[in-house]
Amino acid sequence: MQTIYGIRSVIETIEAGKTVEKVIIKKGTSGDLIKELLDLVKDKNIHFIHAHADRFLKFRNKNHQGVVAYVSAITYQQIDDVIQNAFENGEHPLVLICDGITDVRNFGAIVRSAECFGAHAVVMPSKGSASINADAIKTSAGALNTLPICKSERLSDTIKYLKNAGLKVIAATEKADKRIDQLDLNMPLAVILGNEGEGVSEKLIQAADEQAKIPMLGKIASLNVSVSAGVILYETLRQRL
Repeated sequence: MQTIYGIRSVIETIEAGKTVEKVIIKKGTSGDLIKELLDLVKDKNIHFIHAHADRFLKFRNKNHQGVVAYVSAITYQQIDDVIQNAFENGEHPLVLICDGITDVRNFGAIVRSAECFGAHAVVMPSKGSASINADAIKTSAGALNTLPICKSERLSDTIKYLKNAGLKVIAATEKADKRIDQLDLNMPLAVILGNEGEGVSEKLIQAADEQAKIPMLGKIASLNVSVSAGVILYETLRQRL
């Protein structure tokens, strides 16, 4: 992830179409340029915060002017383009939806498995998700540079779009009655994965067409989410082959 310093530099970065993950503005910073920046980040729906001056001590050797921005290491893609391309190529779209996954290594491992097992895209929320940084890219073994990653303002809206596009949406949850291998996965498909703490949110479980669990014999209640992703993706590939 690249760090940009200075009001004008951040404005120019946003206007150039770069994917800005977050903008930090020092409390008390004012002026016409700051107003222009605030209008721009609100218009582009870019996450921004006002931070205390102490937050900027580590940037004291930079000409930051009270503004720092973080630019994504990858270029995000539009989910509708990904789905359209898959259908045009005569393929069943396969999409992973990451709900509340904040650990960068878990996210990188999920993307790695998704690329290996033939997924077309991974969808992540615009806020409250893992940052795509050097650790994530390293854990993904470079898959973050090849597999389409799509951001969503509201995962519920993205799920609605995917269902309207003809995809079956499955929520992966240990509370499900059916096992993943009992479902027909040889069709246009989206799978929702949740974090280890809370799993898939109840709202998204309700939005899904079906729920499925991974069969287990051990005493531990659940798998690491990246391992769960690999198991589900392998079962999908097995059925499709």
